[in-house]
Amino acid sequence: MERKQFLQQSVLAAAGVLVAKSSFGGSGTASTLNSEFPVVRLAADKRHFTSKAVEDLIANFKKNTGNNELAWLFENCFPNTLDTTVYFETINGKPDTYVITGDIDAMWLRDSSAQVWPYLLLCKQDKNLQQLIKGVINRQVYCITKDPYANAFYKDENKVSKWMESDKTDMKTGIHERKWEIDSLCYPIRLAHGYWKATGDATAFDDEWVNAMKLVVKTFKEQQRFDDLGPYKFERVTSWATDGVPMGGYGYPARPNGLICSSFRPSDDATVYSYLIPSNFFAVTSLKQMAELLRLKKGNEALAAEAIALANVVQNALKKEAIYPHPKYGPIYAFEVNGFGSYNLMDDANIPSLLSLPYLSGISLNDKVYQNTRRYIWSKDNPFFFKGKQLEGIGGPHIGLDMVWPMSIIMRGLTTNNETEIKQCLQQLQKSHAGTGFMHESAHKDDVSKFTREWFAWTNTIFGEFLWKTYREKKHLLQ
Repeated sequence: MERKQFLQQSVLAAAGVLVAKSSFGGSGTASTLNSEFPVVRLAADKRHFTSKAVEDLIANFKKNTGNNELAWLFENCFPNTLDTTVYFETINGKPDTYVITGDIDAMWLRDSSAQVWPYLLLCKQDKNLQQLIKGVINRQVYCITKDPYANAFYKDENKVSKWMESDKTDMKTGIHERKWEIDSLCYPIRLAHGYWKATGDATAFDDEWVNAMKLVVKTFKEQQRFDDLGPYKFERVTSWATDGVPMGGYGYPARPNGLICSSFRPSDDATVYSYLIPSNFFAVTSLKQMAELLRLKKGNEALAAEAIALANVVQNALKKEAIYPHPKYGPIYAFEVNGFGSYNLMDDANIPSLLSLPYLSGISLNDKVYQNTRRYIWSKDNPFFFKGKQLEGIGGPHIGLDMVWPMSIIMRGLTTNNETEIKQCLQQLQKSHAGTGFMHESAHKDDVSKFTREWFAWTNTIFGEFLWKTYREKKHLLQ
């Protein structure tokens, strides 16, 4: 998030201010269904996109869920991306969808993919929704082609980012931020593959999409840094240590071993050691998915084979480099390594995280090393695990100490079959919204009224995804 917003919103939250305004999904009125659950969803005539399949799902969820507060939260959160953040049109005969994160008018490749992901299962019931998501894929292809090292873009090609003045990197107009993050190139592949699996439609994978995939492979190989440091560097004039990359913008030394360097984490914070393990696992999965999509059309076999070969190199490097022999938990996955024998042991709330690896199909949920890692992550041995009077979960340096990200609680629930654990996650999330009816970026472990970002669509939507998964598989936990 933008740093100043944290200070502004924390002050509002600490003062107990509940703002129900249309800009983040509120109705803009004081009308209520009852005194306990006010109407905070954006009014129907102001919503950016309406899906009948989504509305039908909301109605069924509310009808068949005994917990009225969770039903209310689902109605507010699950459609929040569609209600407030999508801008859908047709450009040159192709669907095009620009997706903002919420309170920041920019499209992150990561966030935009994750925000529409839960709707894929409804595409067969709603062709307009299918076109909307196809438009996201097309827009992402355009963004990757513009600059595969950038993480966030504007719809206005001529808009100049405020970071243009402070960032020492190859910044272009139309780019909001140019932080190199492996997952920025993985998420669009995940979305494209998920779209194809859900719809059977391969028409999005045209020559422009193939060219974007060539750039993905090229960029990943450059950031393996076998021969040199590559073309990307980033420095920022800032007082925030996690916003700049040391050593002339290339990061601390990393010994080439087949892993891909990532200058930044999915939190948009700089890495300590350049080999970010969760993102490298994600890259392996994404490269294999890319190859599967490329083989749908003749003429792409060479690129598909190149993607598989690269995935195998990274996968073999992970086997050698990613595991740390922890004296308490046994073998666990490190968060970051540098190839010189240094390990950063922690986890961050943002996705991809170590916790999220099964969710992103990086490894099996039953993987023994993952289960050891999971126990480590959800403990005070993880420096960014916080447990307080109201919340327990993972945060990160992006916001600071004692701030739990609801996203981590959601991910805990999405990566377990244990009903007690799922119930605990639901109970915590149910009380984390601080009366707003929406999820937030983070909230204080002892006081959920001290939260950041009133309008953060990714957390809203993935919370809806968690509720829907529970509804499908373990409905009794919602009673």
